[in-house]
Amino acid sequence: MGVYSHSKLSTFEQCRYKYKLRYIDKIPSPIKKSIEAHLGECVHDALEWLYKNVIRGKIPEIDGLIEKYSHSWSEKDSEEILIVRDLKKQDYFEKGVKFLIDYYIKHRPFDDGTLETEKRIWVNLEENSPHKIIGYIDRLVYNKEKDQYEIHDYKTANTLPNREKFEADRQLALYSIAIKDLYGREKPVILTWHYLNYNMKITSIRTNEELEKLKKDTINLIKEIEKTTEFPPTKSILCEWCEYKPYCKAWGNSIPKEFQKEENNRVGDIFPTVSKYLKD
Repeated sequence: MGVYSHSKLSTFEQCRYKYKLRYIDKIPSPIKKSIEAHLGECVHDALEWLYKNVIRGKIPEIDGLIEKYSHSWSEKDSEEILIVRDLKKQDYFEKGVKFLIDYYIKHRPFDDGTLETEKRIWVNLEENSPHKIIGYIDRLVYNKEKDQYEIHDYKTANTLPNREKFEADRQLALYSIAIKDLYGREKPVILTWHYLNYNMKITSIRTNEELEKLKKDTINLIKEIEKTTEFPPTKSILCEWCEYKPYCKAWGNSIPKEFQKEENNRVGDIFPTVSKYLKD
């Protein structure tokens, strides 16, 4: 069975060479993560902790939320974290504190009907298909009053995409297919993005017809991936944050000798490591 994730599909679209190094050759990246990924991971940890308490009937105080965030930051900190912009690590830490304070004030008492956090889902693209999409929903909500489900996703990015970007978003739309399979095809599923840097919530919805088209488009993309034999690098602004840049031939770099055998031999797909916080 070919198992894909949104991150895996996006990597192929952004840079085929990075896709080859990560998913085919399985070469460990020389850069473990960026500061943006670290920030996103720690903020997600804190919000997951918050809502797990809410599900159990407890509403933590804001000090507890920031303490959880601070602990996660320290525990996962490393000297190897990549910082591209002219900011210090402390600047990013303080951004996360502000994100969480703003979110807490805006959404307390957190009574919107949260069912689960970090819910793992499988997306079936077609009946008896050998390919599946795995994903993790940051937070799944059931709005009893409106009889609809909501997929919530937290974003710590600096930029706010335009409306067209949300209407074309593949990740949460794929996740909504899985939710409809679980709870009923006719149940509305609202896609919800929390852009924490702007303290803003954006929502969208897909029709069943749009989701059927998305399934076909995703299957076609997977077929393209599996027939691809050439994996040239693609230079873009994203290269500055790429964990494989020190190995990239587009930048005049090369793969260390101990990995060159793997780089020259294609191996079959295996279950991917899902890196959520390098998304979008």
